[in-house]
Amino acid sequence: MASPDQDLAPVLDKDGVRLTVDDALATVTLTNPAKRNAQSPALWRALTEAGRLLPGSVRVVVLRGEGRSFSAGLDRQMFTPEGIPGEPTFTDLARRDDAGLDAAIAEFQEAFTWWRRSDIVSVAAVQGHAIGAGFQLALACDLRVVADDVQFAMRETSLGIVPDLTGTHPLVGLVGYARALEICATGRFVGAEESVTSGLANLAVPGSQLDEAVRDLAVALLAAPRDAVVETKALLRGAVDRTYDEQRAAERAAQARRLRDLAGVGE
Repeated sequence: MASPDQDLAPVLDKDGVRLTVDDALATVTLTNPAKRNAQSPALWRALTEAGRLLPGSVRVVVLRGEGRSFSAGLDRQMFTPEGIPGEPTFTDLARRDDAGLDAAIAEFQEAFTWWRRSDIVSVAAVQGHAIGAGFQLALACDLRVVADDVQFAMRETSLGIVPDLTGTHPLVGLVGYARALEICATGRFVGAEESVTSGLANLAVPGSQLDEAVRDLAVALLAAPRDAVVETKALLRGAVDRTYDEQRAAERAAQARRLRDLAGVGE
């Protein structure tokens, strides 16, 4: 993939993550194609920092990976006895008490949580492999546009662990419990066609058209008034936990806020 943000001065560029901002559009790029954008705790800390550095002007965030793969998952060095220098090994983590282990995983998860903030819409542009942590990072976004060579897979269960980087909730919400269980338990690949038909992806395009398709989607998302998009996103995100009548009430309250705002009338 060509880099649509290559001419912009980065707001952040460290540990395999680059953040650029062009007014209302931010782009977060995974920048280690030689390792297929493998993930590590340092990369997760950089992703968390990128979320904190977003200016208030940003409305849409595009997440992309350089090279042939979006992200092939965890850096394999994490599975070795020596691990990654300066980072705790899996054995080190396992030896912590419950509170310490929970805190460590919660810190890792922060890199995956901010993409669904109500004030932004996040779009993952996914090509090639998106495996394990890579799959979960794509799932962290609101929307996904995929290249026709995409290969999603949740391999954690096959390794004797579980998906713990926030991917299980959106996966079940998108494809349902039965298919989510089958995808996770088998670790099989999910390609572009199934991604779209199952609801994992909004759109699949040839790889050469991925950047253009994501740019077109970003432009369309930016066309509507910001406050209306924020309110609509909040309505839709909360719908799954509300009854039908509760959702009707939420719609009325949101519309009242919008009408008063448009009319300049205080509540």
